[in-house]
Amino acid sequence: MSHSERWPALPLNEWQDTYRTLHMWTQIVGKVRMALSPPMNHWWHVALYVNSRGLTTGPIPYAPGVFEIQFDFQKHELNISTSEGPSASRPLRAESVAGFHSGIFEALESLGIAVRINLKPQEVADGVPFDRDFANCSYDPQYASRFWKILVSSAKVLERFRAKFTGKCSPVHFFWGSFDLACTRFSGRPAPARKGVISGPAYSDEVSSAGFWPGGGGVDPAFYSYTVPQPPGMETQPVHPKSASWNRQFSEFILRYDDVRGAESPEETLYEFLESTYDVGARLAKWDRAKLET
Repeated sequence: MSHSERWPALPLNEWQDTYRTLHMWTQIVGKVRMALSPPMNHWWHVALYVNSRGLTTGPIPYAPGVFEIQFDFQKHELNISTSEGPSASRPLRAESVAGFHSGIFEALESLGIAVRINLKPQEVADGVPFDRDFANCSYDPQYASRFWKILVSSAKVLERFRAKFTGKCSPVHFFWGSFDLACTRFSGRPAPARKGVISGPAYSDEVSSAGFWPGGGGVDPAFYSYTVPQPPGMETQPVHPKSASWNRQFSEFILRYDDVRGAESPEETLYEFLESTYDVGARLAKWDRAKLET
């Protein structure tokens, strides 16, 4: 696979309708996992994972065994497989969120999987309940595939970055609420309590988190990195590569996806960003790095 295929163009204005629809579809699937999986710290039991076909829930428990739901962005199918043998599949095509919701629950019922979810979207302003959302109904296979290829390439670099940390660290996983790929390192110290059903458990400990977000609200696709609690002076620290910068709106370091894609080595450019921004946060926050890193 060539450089341009591993890191394809993803102009936000060219796929934003598919983006919005796919965001809601992944929320429906993610909420099925959340409803049936044992709760884990920092909401780790709700995330999806990048694999060789697309995005998957991984194994979800149900009475007879486990089942798995996968977005296949190569064949453009949604597949549900079970440990008992029966499976179901439906095409990924231009259809409303309401139609997708109805179709996936019919498929789950046909496999003997009973589940109820909260129909209200998470982390979306003025979100329409899934069963009433007929406005978001776009699916462009080309851009869905491009997005997945970026997740694959980004996840490989994040896994390499993750491997050097011996302290507590999250998987490289995809959060359907914020629609981003993320990996989070922990200092081992508690953080000041935060309010909020999501942010409270997510940031109960000191963290350094990095990942990829496909953009939105006028912000281009970008890689990000932040430290919570944010140590004083972090925003003034120089980081690498030179194209990276501090974003005041989000209180985090940002590296535009197009700057990575256009680099001689996108992988090394992204890795440099991950190392450099983590170093700033961990150093200023006085993490016990001798204990946490190989």
